[in-house]
Amino acid sequence: MDACAALAESIDRLAGRGHSNRRFLTELGRLGGVRRGPLWLTDAASGGSNRLRGRGFRPSLDDATDGQARHFAGTVAVATRVGGGMTRWLSTVVLRDAPDTADGRLSDEAIEFVRLVRSGELAQADAAGWVRRRLCGA
Repeated sequence: MDACAALAESIDRLAGRGHSNRRFLTELGRLGGVRRGPLWLTDAASGGSNRLRGRGFRPSLDDATDGQARHFAGTVAVATRVGGGMTRWLSTVVLRDAPDTADGRLSDEAIEFVRLVRSGELAQADAAGWVRRRLCGA
């Protein structure tokens, strides 16, 4: 199983736990190595950790590393806490992930994912399918 498929499977399992949408998103951030609680900022600033190594992301989202699942989950963790606008700014200015790069596009997908889940437009039960449709595939 590739990393994108493993990310979707992990999201599916997480959705079955019955968490609030915010808790669901912060738990998803743990897949990128960003803990819950006050140390989340330290984890996010250090880049998190690769718990789901590998590939499997669409070519437009693939930066030729094994860390895209971490990137997506970590960006979800940050956007959940500081909002989409600030996360986009941090991604572009601090991380220098230009919007037209694989990492920039993946960050935008993570920010949109957070927006959809928080607003209720994307149910947790449908979140893994969203990842499979939008992020996965060669």
